Amino acid sequence: MSVGISCIGIIFGFTFNSCLVQHIQILNDVKKYEQSLDPEFCENLVKKINLFNDDCEPQVDILDCG
Repeated sequence: MSVGISCIGIIFGFTFNSCLVQHIQILNDVKKYEQSLDPEFCENLVKKINLFNDDCEPQVDILDCG
């Protein structure tokens, strides 16, 4: 029983940390985009944000690449 709970805790911890790292990377990429305004970079970043929002919290606002 305690082994199962430990495994769930470990999996949850890795998922949370992964989301945290992804969130930080996205925020850094948004800053890079704001400096470059590269439309191709923006499109790739929107894809990354959509994948992040499907799996993690807090939700990141989708950029307007137009």
